[in-house]
Amino acid sequence: MSPRSKQTAKASKTTDVVIPEKLYFRIGEVARLCRLPAYVLRFWETEFPQLKPVKSSTGQRMYRHKDVENVLHIKKLLYEEGFTIAGARQHLRSEVKGDKKQPPLPFPVQSVAEIKHIRQGLQEILTMLSARH
Repeated sequence: MSPRSKQTAKASKTTDVVIPEKLYFRIGEVARLCRLPAYVLRFWETEFPQLKPVKSSTGQRMYRHKDVENVLHIKKLLYEEGFTIAGARQHLRSEVKGDKKQPPLPFPVQSVAEIKHIRQGLQEILTMLSARH
């Protein structure tokens, strides 16, 4: 196997991860998806400002889709490209500076009728839950 094909085979490990379409992921889910121990994710949160999962009301770390992408990118820099933590941090910083124009936030496009239907369903659930007490 040539050095080039070895590099390609290595690179495919991180890029082959399929991130499910969910709003939030718990730290255990991210650890399984990214094949990393949870303690590594917690440590990386202290080292990389790009990783800022929100905390639920119970204190559980909730990672967004972009956070999972960032974890995979950091993993690739550290494990596959041989960056040190400081070097990866600097590299990520320079990537952000190079990308002056950020893409707009992806808001789902839904019709007013769909939103009214969702609101009605939520109201029915609330009524059912209120009746239990």
